[in-house]
Amino acid sequence: MSAQNKLAVLFEGQGEFSKFEELAERLNVPVRQSNEQNSEAFFLTWRDGELKLLDKELLKKGGLSVDLAPRNGEQRSYPAPKEGAFAQAIGRKTKTVIDATTGWAQDSLCLFRMGYDVMCIERSPMMAALLTDAFERLARESWVKKLELSPPILMTGNAIELLKNLETQPDCIYLDPMFPPKRKKSALSKKSMTILQELVGEDLDKTELFEAAFAATGKRIVVKSPDYAEPLSGKPSESFSGKLLRYDVYLKN
Repeated sequence: MSAQNKLAVLFEGQGEFSKFEELAERLNVPVRQSNEQNSEAFFLTWRDGELKLLDKELLKKGGLSVDLAPRNGEQRSYPAPKEGAFAQAIGRKTKTVIDATTGWAQDSLCLFRMGYDVMCIERSPMMAALLTDAFERLARESWVKKLELSPPILMTGNAIELLKNLETQPDCIYLDPMFPPKRKKSALSKKSMTILQELVGEDLDKTELFEAAFAATGKRIVVKSPDYAEPLSGKPSESFSGKLLRYDVYLKN
């Protein structure tokens, strides 16, 4: 079943109905009313001023949206210090970064808070809708307005194709492809990642994406992977390890 067949836009009786219709038309999915019997497993709707993704379990709860707040352990100052394995891999001298596998944008937002110039690519139209809403919310944050910052630029589409047509080379292209779990009975991943994997699926074109990124980057590629996974493209130039994660760096020159 495709993501379109699993997804609907849910109108819960609040807000301009035309806004819900426009989103549904853009995503080529139906609009449902909250009192309808519906067959879809997932829904997009606005709650608390945010576009949220719901499944049947989350219908009576808050839903999932792109979280703008720093993760546990991250500093709230701007720019946040470039510390830890992630920042080491991206590079202190790096200025421009393309996140070619944006997903829930937690790494993109971390890069943004560290002061990098960030462009995001997302191929899932559903995730792109959630990201567009998030970056609009980010633009309204008081600290972003005070510092006159611009949120990351979002491009929707297949990164393999989009990377071939860049006007300028970024210093770094960041890849965080979805890997299959180590064991089927492994610890449950976060709800957001479970839903994303179910709707979007595993990245089966990781190797092709790496090749497109290597051709498009100016200086380096950084690949985030679970610590158990083999490097995506042979031995990296250097690696930095975090908790259960590894950042493999491939230098262009």
